[in-house]
Parts: sequence; C-alpha cells; structure tokens
Amino acid sequence: MAPSLKLEGLKLAGLLLVGTLLGLAGIDLILPAVPTLPEALGGSLTQAQGVLAAYSFGTGVGLILFGALGAQWPARGLLPAALGLYGLSALAAAAAPSLEALIALRFIQGLLGACPAVLAPGILRALFPPERALRAIAALGSAEALAPALAPVLGALLLTVGDWRLPFMVLGALALGAAALLRQAGSRFPSQPTGEATLPYRALLRARPFPALALAYACALASLLVYVFAMPTLLTQSLGGSLKHFIAMQITGIVTFMVAANSASALAQRFGARRVSAFGGFLSTLALGALLAYAVLGGDALLPYLVLFVPVNLGLGFRGPLAFMAALDAAGGNDSRASALMLLTVMLLTGLGTLIAAPTLGDGARGLTLTAFLLAALGLVAGRGSVEDRT
Repeated sequence: MAPSLKLEGLKLAGLLLVGTLLGLAGIDLILPAVPTLPEALGGSLTQAQGVLAAYSFGTGVGLILFGALGAQWPARGLLPAALGLYGLSALAAAAAPSLEALIALRFIQGLLGACPAVLAPGILRALFPPERALRAIAALGSAEALAPALAPVLGALLLTVGDWRLPFMVLGALALGAAALLRQAGSRFPSQPTGEATLPYRALLRARPFPALALAYACALASLLVYVFAMPTLLTQSLGGSLKHFIAMQITGIVTFMVAANSASALAQRFGARRVSAFGGFLSTLALGALLAYAVLGGDALLPYLVLFVPVNLGLGFRGPLAFMAALDAAGGNDSRASALMLLTVMLLTGLGTLIAAPTLGDGARGLTLTAFLLAALGLVAGRGSVEDRT
C-alpha cells in the first residue's frame, strides 16, 4: 500500500473509531445528568431512568436495522447520514420541553447511534489486509472498553460548567462534525465496504459454525462487562474502596487489554489463531474462577479483585479480536448482520448477567463472580465446539 493510501486509510479508521465512540457515549456521557432531570423537566427519578432505558432499547433495534441496511446500502452514504441524524437528535434532546419528549428522542438517538458499531468492523476488514484489520478491530475494541470508564467522568465535568443540556449539546456537535468529515472522506471508503452477501438473519443463525463462534465472543465480552458494571457498587459498598480505585482498575485493565489485543495478530501467526484464542479464553476463565473461589471463601480484601482483573483483561485481549474475526469469517461475507448479531448478544447477556448479579452485591462478590465465571466458561465451551466443527 502506497504511503498516501495508507495515511488515508488510517484517517478513515480514525473517523470510524470516533463515530463508534460517540454512539457508545450516548449513555455514559449522559449518566451523571440523569438525577437532575426530574427537577428540570418534571417527573420522578424512576421516570428519569427511562432516558437510559430508551437509549438501550433503541440501540438494540438499531443493531438489527443497520445490520440489514448495511448489507444493501453503501456505507459511504449510510454511515454519515446516520451519524448526522444522531447529532441532530442529540441537539433536539437538549431542547426537549418534557421528560416524555426526551425519552422519545433518546430512543431515536440510540437507534441511530448503533450504526457505526455495526458498519465499522466490515469497513476495516475491507480497508486493510487481514493482519492490519485485526489490529484495527483490536484498537476499536480497546476504545469501546475505554468509553464506559471515562465518559461518565467527562459528563460530570460538563455538569460543573453547565446544566443537563450541555452533555447533549457536546455530543450533538461532535457527531455532526464527525458526520461531515466522513462525508468528505466518501472516496476513501472501500468500493464494496463490507463485501456483503445477503444471507438473512434466520439463515445466518443456522450457518455453522457462526452461532458458536458468535456466542464464544459474546460470552467472553459479557463476562468482563458484567464485572465492570458491578464494580463501582461492590467497591464502595462491600470492599471499602472508592471510585478512584475503580478508575485505576479500569485504566489498568484497558492498558492490559490493548497490549494483549495488539499482540494477538503476531502471536496468532506464530502459534496459530485457535491456540492463542483458546489460551486467552482459558486465562480469563481461570482468573474469574480464582475470584469466585476467593469470594466463596469469604475474601473481602480489595487487592485481589483489582489484581486478578489484569489477567481477565489479558485473556480477553488475546481472545476478543481473534474470536470476532473468526465469527465474521464464518458469516460468509455477511459482516453487517454478523456484527449486529454479536453486539446484540453481548448486550442481552450483559443485561441478563447484570440483573442476576445486582441483587447480590450487598452481600459481597459471590453472585457477581459466579455470574462472570459462568459466562466466561460458556464462551470457552462454545469456542471449543466451534473449532471441532470447523476441523
């Protein structure tokens, strides 16, 4: 690849990363403002939680919608349009006259915000050769892990200089800017961005070994997210920690994940993708099993929960990008629909795991570590089964 083309490809990859992050930040950036909404717009705090639920539900619908649209429409037009409308919906949300109107706009925003996450992996696969595509998807995964940790901090900072409208205005302005840049970059998009086949969702779910590989990836990521989502409560209520410990844990985990994910391609070339992916899954599951054993034995010291989070992320860094790429390969060119199904499965498993673990957090980490361990173990079993099928 010529240097100029390489640079143009990196610029497009950077814009895809920004677009994906803006979609992910739709919940976390707004999170600190939610308690202030009843006073500003009326209603109760319970109703204000609907602002988050509507966005999540909209995202679930958007994943399926854009998975189908991505197979039919060129990404060079679809992605900037969706991101631009996402920005406009965020600005409209900032001007919402009531909580009910805000909730409706949040559903629309969540639906549109799903587009970059669905289309980006397929575009990156078409934009770069396999090894560099793997690294790009690993970087995308690292950024996706970073957003839930840092976006609430940024949201809280914005509230120190403005009211609840400011996070929406910032999100809207950034999305409109990214959409404009993506539209200008239209010629840099691969001519056939996702190499799409037209296999329907129902047929894709029956196309072995895709379902097993997708489940392996989703379980691995969900095991981490369930743990991360519960840790602020567990740290402050049961382990004697603070949000500073959580931020330090997240930053350490993200750095570990990034190092492992960016090493996965080279290790796969040397030892084979299956071995590296299997080792990563085993390492994460083993670390979560150690945490479960510690919790069952009554351990309540903070340090083990922070230290063992490192091998959890190390293993997921080895496994995640390779598992994701393997699932896309098994989808036979249906990149958009495959990405949508995997992301939707991650959302569902994370939501289910969080609902199961949340009521137990006041009694320690046993429920949380058991839930995370079982998800990781299920992913490990699903991955092994898929390898045997392919062999």
